[in-house]
Order: sequence, then structure tokens, then C-alpha cells
Amino acid sequence: MLDSLKQAGQNIGHEIGRTWGSFAEGWRELLSRGNEALTHFVRSKDEEQKTGTTFSILPRWSLLAGEVEETDKEVLVHIEVPGMEKEDCRITIENNMLYLSGEKRFKRERNESTYHIMERAYGAFQRTIPLPRNVDSDKAEASYKNGVMTIRLPKIAGKNAKTIPVT
Repeated sequence: MLDSLKQAGQNIGHEIGRTWGSFAEGWRELLSRGNEALTHFVRSKDEEQKTGTTFSILPRWSLLAGEVEETDKEVLVHIEVPGMEKEDCRITIENNMLYLSGEKRFKRERNESTYHIMERAYGAFQRTIPLPRNVDSDKAEASYKNGVMTIRLPKIAGKNAKTIPVT
């Protein structure tokens, strides 16, 4: 009997250790991969007055996950901006940096309801994404579909990177 209790305790300890390791691994991956995607949202007092909502209960940080993809001719940037209209986003390109800024507005459908979970952030934001190559911002195009902003940036023709020997 004592041996079976001891064995059960060891099994429980092993499972707790395995679960904790998995949990820690998830946080490490989120921090390493999503570090740049973690975006700060700033709320204005005007918005709070308009909606009648106390924004102190809403998160101030959220993920705007993205991808930067490169082909022979262009750099493509895909950024998830769910819950926003394309008119609420601005794109600026300067010195091999892409700046996506905008505002995600809080819209309350019913004033008589009570929220139990509020995980989505609202307010003004800016996300900065370094570009791997020089691009022609005059020929850039942006589209928005299903909550994903796609920015197509033609690369500037020119010499490829050059390796300089050290003598």
C-alpha cells in the first residue's frame, strides 16, 4: 500500500514537472517570437467619454502578429489587425522601416451587459517592422482582407550585398 502511494506521488510529481516545462516552453516561445509583435495601445479620455466605458479594465498590450516575406522582386509584409477597418490604419516607410499605426476603436453593443473576460486591447498603436532590403516606397501597395493587412514593397534594383575582404 505504501509503495503504491509512493509510486502515485512520483507519477503526479513527474506530470506536474512535465506540465510546468511545457508551460514555460510556451512562454519562452511567445516572448522570443512575439517580442516585436507585442504592441502598446494608448487610449484617449475622449474615447472613454464617448463610449461610457472605463478603459482601465481593458488590456493595454496586444499582439499584432506579422510576417515579412521576401521574393526576388519584392518584400511582402503581412500583419494581423483583427477588428479594425482598413481606414483606421496608416502605413509609413522610412529608412528601411515600416511603421503601421492606427486606432482600434471600442464598440459596445449593449450597455446593460456585463463583461466577464476582456482580452482585446483598444486605442491608438504603432508597430515598427524592420525591412530586410531597400524598397521603392513610391510603388508600394497595401490591401486588407479577413483582418490581415498585406503590404507589397518592390525591391529597389541595384547591386546585391558585397563582401569586402579584410586585409
